Amino acid sequence: MKFRHRHRDEPEINLIAFIDVLLVVLIFLMMSTTYSRFTSLQVALPQAGSAPPKAAAIEIVVSVSADGRYAVNGAALGAIDVPGLTAALREAARGRAEAQVVVAADALAPHQRVLNVLDAARGAGLAKLAFAAQHSPSP
Repeated sequence: MKFRHRHRDEPEINLIAFIDVLLVVLIFLMMSTTYSRFTSLQVALPQAGSAPPKAAAIEIVVSVSADGRYAVNGAALGAIDVPGLTAALREAARGRAEAQVVVAADALAPHQRVLNVLDAARGAGLAKLAFAAQHSPSP
């Protein structure tokens, strides 16, 4: 008796269905995830007892963090030098000399970093300066 030798089919894993499922899960995660951008620095402003001044028509807010990093209008610059900060202020002012620079320095920010902002504003041709502070309640 002669038996035929059966040809065994090797098992095959179909990866196409697996890839389709993974792509659907990836798309679901991308659509359902909220992205948070933290571009501004966390600054704890010092307290002041006077009323806040009137807002200028064009304000450029320069934030100085406690560890000496800068942000201009919410765009983080890091710890750069005075010429770099001057260039950033010129870019933010866009040639308008009437723009007011508001220095929002952390209460624990190094004094030299605040003076660097003043030097950079002078170098950018911006003469109007103001300091941001929290309004403290009157006793």
